Amino acid sequence: MDRNRQALSVLIVSTLAFTVCFMVWMMFGVIGIPIKKALNLNATEFGLLTATPVLSGSLSRVPLGIWTDKYGGRIVMALLMLATVPAIWLMAYATQYWHFLVIGLFVGLAGGSFSVGTPYVARWFPKNRQGFAMGVYGAGNSGAAVNKFVAPALVVAFGWTMVPQVYAAIMLGTVALFWVFSASDPTHRVPSNTKFSDQLKMLKDPKVLKYCQYYSIVFGGYVALSLWMVQYYVGEYGLDIRAAALLAACFSLPGGVLRAVGGWLSDRHGAHAVTWWVLWVSWICLFLLSYPQTDFTITTVDGPRSFHVGLNVYAFTALMFILGIAWAFGKASVFKYISDDYPQNIGTVSGIVGLAGGMGGFILPILFGALMDITGIRSSAFMLMYGVVWVSLIWMYWTEVRKTEVMGAHAPASPLAHAPAR
Repeated sequence: MDRNRQALSVLIVSTLAFTVCFMVWMMFGVIGIPIKKALNLNATEFGLLTATPVLSGSLSRVPLGIWTDKYGGRIVMALLMLATVPAIWLMAYATQYWHFLVIGLFVGLAGGSFSVGTPYVARWFPKNRQGFAMGVYGAGNSGAAVNKFVAPALVVAFGWTMVPQVYAAIMLGTVALFWVFSASDPTHRVPSNTKFSDQLKMLKDPKVLKYCQYYSIVFGGYVALSLWMVQYYVGEYGLDIRAAALLAACFSLPGGVLRAVGGWLSDRHGAHAVTWWVLWVSWICLFLLSYPQTDFTITTVDGPRSFHVGLNVYAFTALMFILGIAWAFGKASVFKYISDDYPQNIGTVSGIVGLAGGMGGFILPILFGALMDITGIRSSAFMLMYGVVWVSLIWMYWTEVRKTEVMGAHAPASPLAHAPAR
């Protein structure tokens, strides 16, 4: 098999594996709803339940990125997926809240697959195509949407316990497919005796810290809202679980699939320009999504008149769709920054940035639940995200935009403008 075909095979089978891993990682976004009802959980407890797998998936990203650099992505990815199968299966037999939390930590290891596949895939492609390759791989985020199509159907037909049993079988089959169609190149390994603690010292690099902040929005926010949206639709608009999951997929699907387009745009226009516009679109969408359902009465010359202000389900879904597209582009552009600035250390840096994004996905659902319990306002989740994006816009302006002309005659040329002709 020639090099290009081998690279394409690795990209396709790795993307499939990541899609299945992400589907498993987001499992609680759907089965958490019947579990919440059965255990009589409040919003904060539900937030912790959905976020627990995200915690272990996030914390495992840095060591997994280091091991990928050292041992190669093929073996690390296969062993990681295999290790999650028993935990996924055992989820069907959990009966108490602490059971779900403990087993969820082991299931969550599937989320660490991102830090394995990103450097594994990137090293099979030339630099001017790495943004696209990482974007295609990152489109496996659409596993969050696949979960919203598959899990509700299983819940309605067989009960929630069927979901982890089916997912365990799917994961096992995916491990076999991945091993058959993937490949290993010893030259991609990066010899390193660096310790885990030494790698974390990269957080002292202001650029790495800034990329962590960006990714905590575009990925952490994506994970958090993917977990939160089904129950949001059920509570806010009174939909059943199947309709709620279908509409929630309007955010999850473009937020995953279009990451490849974001990679292409980042290759063509640069990571900075794409990220800047992503944050502005996010800011506008979250401002509108933050406004709670409001009824008010004013006194007119003809007497009191009542008005209602709030997003209906169609406007809400349209805004979530736009937000999903923006964050898909943003997820790709952040990793384009990394491949540009740290070409010899993609695995480690992507692990650290992925950890930050995953921790955002862990902390945010808990904060969503706490805010809802405290305020009673469902849209408080979007108020929080709006504030986080506002901070990031200010940070990006002072560190990048003030020094760079994004558009115009003096704007930096596209990286492709200097690429050698083929």
